[in-house]
Amino acid sequence: MNKLVKTIFGILFLLCFSFKSFGQRIIPSPLQRYHPVYIQPGQPGARIGPVNPNRKLEQVKESYIGRQLNLNPQQSRAFWPLYHQYVQDMTAVRIMRRQNNSPNAPNGSVQLQKDMEYETELVNIKKHYLDEFLKILPPEKISELYKAEKEFNDEMVRQLSERSIRAGN
Repeated sequence: MNKLVKTIFGILFLLCFSFKSFGQRIIPSPLQRYHPVYIQPGQPGARIGPVNPNRKLEQVKESYIGRQLNLNPQQSRAFWPLYHQYVQDMTAVRIMRRQNNSPNAPNGSVQLQKDMEYETELVNIKKHYLDEFLKILPPEKISELYKAEKEFNDEMVRQLSERSIRAGN
């Protein structure tokens, strides 16, 4: 009996310490993989912040638009900063509009009025940047820009719907 009690306590003792030792292991979270922090060249140890996980999609979109527009180097230098600002302005208004239409937003005439204001703001941004784009590119290329954006977005929606259908099966 004494030998059995020693064996049981020995096993429990080993289990307790092995459990603690496994509990001390650091497992990186999945989010750390997708949000790496990088160091800016020229500033040792300087932290810039997490990399935007949507940046890869933005790069693919820019590459697609660039191929469709076939810009020369001078047009490209003037176009891309302006295009980035255009996308940023449109995104900001779309985010506000989405927040206005969220379930947490108050319903009624205030919400409808704000929605119309956001629609108007989107149209005003498009008009403003159309004038700016016309200073850099001919109208044919601007038309091609809007078509390329639409085609890219349609293709992304198509691929996402195909993935969700495959994931559901």
